[in-house]
Amino acid sequence: MRAVRYVGPRRPFEMQEVPRREPGPGEVLVRVTAAGICHTELHFASGLLDLGVAPVTMGHEVVGRIEAVGAGVAGDRVGQRVIVYYYAGCGACRHCRVGDEQLCPSLKAEYGFVSDGGYADYVTVPSRNAVLLPDSISDEAAAPVGCGVTTAVHAAKLARLTAGEWAVVYGVGGVGFGLIQLARANGARVIAVGRSEAKLARALQLGAEVTVDASTGNVAAHIRELTGGAGADVVFECVGTAETMAASSAALGRRGRLVFVGYSHDSFTVHPIQLVVFEQQVMGSVGATLQDLYESISLVERGVVRTVVDRTLPLEQFQRGLDALANGELVGRAVLLPAAR
Repeated sequence: MRAVRYVGPRRPFEMQEVPRREPGPGEVLVRVTAAGICHTELHFASGLLDLGVAPVTMGHEVVGRIEAVGAGVAGDRVGQRVIVYYYAGCGACRHCRVGDEQLCPSLKAEYGFVSDGGYADYVTVPSRNAVLLPDSISDEAAAPVGCGVTTAVHAAKLARLTAGEWAVVYGVGGVGFGLIQLARANGARVIAVGRSEAKLARALQLGAEVTVDASTGNVAAHIRELTGGAGADVVFECVGTAETMAASSAALGRRGRLVFVGYSHDSFTVHPIQLVVFEQQVMGSVGATLQDLYESISLVERGVVRTVVDRTLPLEQFQRGLDALANGELVGRAVLLPAAR
């Protein structure tokens, strides 16, 4: 089968022919119909994210249909439309016991990271990781749910947003669009920050109360002006550069929560006096739980959250999608369609 492979840091991904892995006990074979392109893939390509595993098939936003099942899996699963949960924890550690597989120190698999993912014709995963999709969500619209929406759901939970709070979403891309909608649904007043006129316009359509163009003026000062001098109650940092992190920290109000979702080569610096005097919190949010995925599917099915797909591409044009993402051309996700041959 065809697969887009990571072959090492700072090296281009390669389209290769690889053996299809048949499902073992408790597993299912999924024919991939849609796979979203996430910024994480750019981090692999740049060398920022190097997990020491190569070669490995990329892609963790994966939708498809079950074509075969392994021993112990009900035969009626064949033909089901599913979306893949990309973590498989050990099941025994204290994090797995409460459902936080994304924090498991002994992962059995992480698809698209250290285990073969969905930029391929097929992917093989545990049956529990292949979650049923409702017919009302198309394959292309469902693909970004697997990370873009689930990551937003998880980060929003950690932020503990309440009605009436000011929430800043710094970085309006796949995850940012989800956060805008979730914050608005929770009754927050949303400020979207970015540099693209088209992305900021879409942010308003999705529920942002106001937007801030980061390319013009002092972002933190603008946010403080919008919030009557109080600053933001929550800032979701989806970019993670020195410039955006400094602005996010400076925009944070008393008892504000700064939630890191994005990252870059840059490091974050803050004086503890700011955190102590204003009782601020800084936290990170990684991935999502299996329950977050189930909740994300429900949110999209009910129209509370809409995924944004900029374009679809055949699998062999993966580099065009990656380049468009790197160049800031996408308003939403690019989605690969391996089955479109």
